[in-house]
Amino acid sequence: MLELEREATTVEVKIGVQNVAREITFDTDASADEVVKAVTAAIEGGTPLTLTGEKGRQLLVPAGVLGYVQLGETEKRGVGFGNI
Repeated sequence: MLELEREATTVEVKIGVQNVAREITFDTDASADEVVKAVTAAIEGGTPLTLTGEKGRQLLVPAGVLGYVQLGETEKRGVGFGNI
C-alpha cells in the first residue's frame, strides 16, 4: 500500500540561479531526501547539480551559481472526468 502512495507523488523542485531573474521549476520522481543529498554533494564537491526530471530529462546546474533550492511534494493530477 505504501508503494502505491509513493507512485502517486512527485517532488516539485525550484532552483534559483545567481544573477538570473527567473527560477528553474520542474517535477522529479526522486524523493525529497534524494534531492537534498544531490544538492549537498554538488555544493560540497563543487560539481554540477544533476537531477532527472519526471519525464526523464536531465538538469545540470553548476554548484557555484546555485542561489537556493526549494522542495515541495505535489500529487500527480489525473486526466478526465473520472477525477472530478
